[in-house]
Amino acid sequence: MLQVAVVGSGPSGVYAAQSLLGQDRVPDVRVDVLDRLPCPYGLVRYGVAPDHEKIKSLQNSLRTVLTQDRVRFLGGVQVGPGGVPPGRLLELYDAVVYCVGAAADRRLGVPGEDLAGSRSATEFVSWYSAHPDAAAFETLTRVRSAVVIGVGNVGLDVARILARPFADLRATDMPQAALEALAESRLREVHLVGRRGPSQARFTTKELRELGALPGVQVIVDPGELALDPGYSDPSALPTAVRRNIAVLRGWAEADPVPDSPGVRRVHLRFQLRPVEFLASGDSGRVGAVRFERTLQDGAGGVTGSGRFEEIPADLVLRSVGYRGVPLDGLPFDDDRGTVPHLAGRVLRDGAVARGEYVAGWIKRGPTGVIGTNRPCSKETVASLLDDAPVLAGRHRADPLDALRADGVRPVLWRGWEDIERAEADLGASLGRPPVKIPDWPGLLSAAGDLGDDGTDRGVTAPGPAPVEDT
Repeated sequence: MLQVAVVGSGPSGVYAAQSLLGQDRVPDVRVDVLDRLPCPYGLVRYGVAPDHEKIKSLQNSLRTVLTQDRVRFLGGVQVGPGGVPPGRLLELYDAVVYCVGAAADRRLGVPGEDLAGSRSATEFVSWYSAHPDAAAFETLTRVRSAVVIGVGNVGLDVARILARPFADLRATDMPQAALEALAESRLREVHLVGRRGPSQARFTTKELRELGALPGVQVIVDPGELALDPGYSDPSALPTAVRRNIAVLRGWAEADPVPDSPGVRRVHLRFQLRPVEFLASGDSGRVGAVRFERTLQDGAGGVTGSGRFEEIPADLVLRSVGYRGVPLDGLPFDDDRGTVPHLAGRVLRDGAVARGEYVAGWIKRGPTGVIGTNRPCSKETVASLLDDAPVLAGRHRADPLDALRADGVRPVLWRGWEDIERAEADLGASLGRPPVKIPDWPGLLSAAGDLGDDGTDRGVTAPGPAPVEDT
């Protein structure tokens, strides 16, 4: 028998569990999927925009894996500082796969970045997605113009949520406080700004088109900012996705302007502008504008400064320039790459393979790709684990959950998560809405219910690792 702990219940973690169950090289594998949060699904729950129901429905596929007979979900389990040390997990499991993502934001490193009203896009996403660690956003009633820095899908999500009509958002699972704050917004202008040209933008065409489909929203593109990188001497050599994006952008650039009216919101897509300073509004200590330098494309996908500048008014700035992995005490970390050093998923300590420790997802390869990219990434890691199985399997026969409980860990098991789902459905019904997310730790843990001292009053649907006599 091979007992494996997967740390992280987002796509990479669940795909790792699925790969472990779907192979026949080691027929008796039991998997505990641990998560710091009492809710599963990682960024599918807390990173996908609430109006993206099709992508959010991926939770159904992840649920199918997490409810299989040889899988247990252990929510509310902190691994690392203040929780279960990685070394302790290795004492309880034959192997541990870390799928902890990339939780930190990259910074711009420009003056004024920390002014009030300047926040990371990740903070904004966490707030409207009801992450229990999210910091509250101040009232949006004073915001007339917002600048979103970064032209990837997260930047598009943020711009779309800011511009989308309140009635549309009411039909989502967005937490009530965020919904009400957005309903009170007097926002009229959203500027989505990238330092490079449209041929380097990282959004998908589907996400891009959704902006133009928003009722009461006009998308404005300056045709002078749509020049291709000189490295693309033959436009037909552009990747298909880039050609589609540029076709959409050119269509907006050629469209007739919509007459100004109180109900119209404008989203400006800007390119070849690099932020150089956040400017305060008078003596308020709040951001009032962002100063940008016009950039020149260098023919190799990069840009250089032109020495020409412009300022865009902004009562709110959201920085969406990428994620970065954070160190986990007890694991090695490559600070330059923001990842755990590895060899085909095997953790490397001082260049040598660490027995029984593995990584998958963003903490393995960095914050790249889409949700589906995690599947082959996790599959590669599991293949390495299975290659190592002859020297890993059978070291442990006791149930790790018993030992964790003896250590004082009180996990939220699958039935507790189902109770959270029911509480969110009840909350939505009371508000005349679909299920509404509970946004705070006390609310989530209260909905999950209390565990008895021995942890036995909150069972799991699926059985755990078999006892010694059954192996």
